[in-house]
Amino acid sequence: MTTDQEHQPHYAARQKAYLYLSLLLLITFVSFIAALTSGSLSLSFLEVISAISSDANPLNHQVIYELRLPRMIHAFTTGALLALAGALMQVLLRNPLADPYILGISGGSAVFALIAIALGLVGWAISLSAFFGALLAMFLVFGLARGQGSWSATRLLLTGVVLASGWGAIISFVLTIAPQNKLRSLIFWLMGDLSFADNIWPSLITLVIGIVVCLYFARSLNVLSLGAMQAQSLGLPLNRFRWQLYVVASLLTAMAIIQAGNIGFIGLIIPHLLRLMGLRDYRLLIPGAVLAGGSLLVFADTVARSAIEDTALPVGILTAAIGVPIFIFLLYRGVKSV
Repeated sequence: MTTDQEHQPHYAARQKAYLYLSLLLLITFVSFIAALTSGSLSLSFLEVISAISSDANPLNHQVIYELRLPRMIHAFTTGALLALAGALMQVLLRNPLADPYILGISGGSAVFALIAIALGLVGWAISLSAFFGALLAMFLVFGLARGQGSWSATRLLLTGVVLASGWGAIISFVLTIAPQNKLRSLIFWLMGDLSFADNIWPSLITLVIGIVVCLYFARSLNVLSLGAMQAQSLGLPLNRFRWQLYVVASLLTAMAIIQAGNIGFIGLIIPHLLRLMGLRDYRLLIPGAVLAGGSLLVFADTVARSAIEDTALPVGILTAAIGVPIFIFLLYRGVKSV
């Protein structure tokens, strides 16, 4: 017979999860304010509010609408996409420390984007090249992992690691033969740089679609997190669902790479930290990953472009500086299965 006492732990955990989501929402708002007020031209919160109105200072209005607001949106959507992809990859591979880049998607995208940059292409040409490279890498990994039969998470992981090494060799070759005047932009892109993004809508639309799809998958993700055998016994079509997760995670990663190049650790640490906080239900973990991943990259990008006067650091340096100690802590503490 069910009693109130039996419901109390579940209710307390749910309340705690909602409290964490509220805190993440507040952190996201603070990251937006920091991004809009910080930079070579320091603005107060009231000046930012004023810059939104029609009677604003023309310079402040231009700085907010043409520089900081688009870059802030790029940073948030990129971080959110990586965190979402990381959550899917970790449950797909049954590895709590899996990363969106682990299957070589970033390598294929980087190769084609670097070739486009080295050839002098700009804007949409670089984005299309990076997206084509990501799709090619995705189909190569899936096709080779499947072989002549079915595929497993272990086989998918090993295939991705091998192909990632191959892409890395090609990247080194491109950097070696690239013109000197292109080398700096190539290296910045590889280290993660939001200055290449020029249109907020593709990533924003992709993020909205990704959130909707992931929330639709949430119950199935909860079932898959119990283990393959239990998922099958509960009627989950395992092979088809794994394929769907892989495609969605790959496309989310591809769009993030198009926006900002290679930015590590966000997709690795954010989903894992959220699970440590108690957000194991994917109906709560998905919005939490969007808020945490997005706000983390907004903060990192704000510091990257404000820390050194007249110099914008690649944001990937900041995410690595944040991610490495957290990753070491997680390894020291020990990780539990997804």
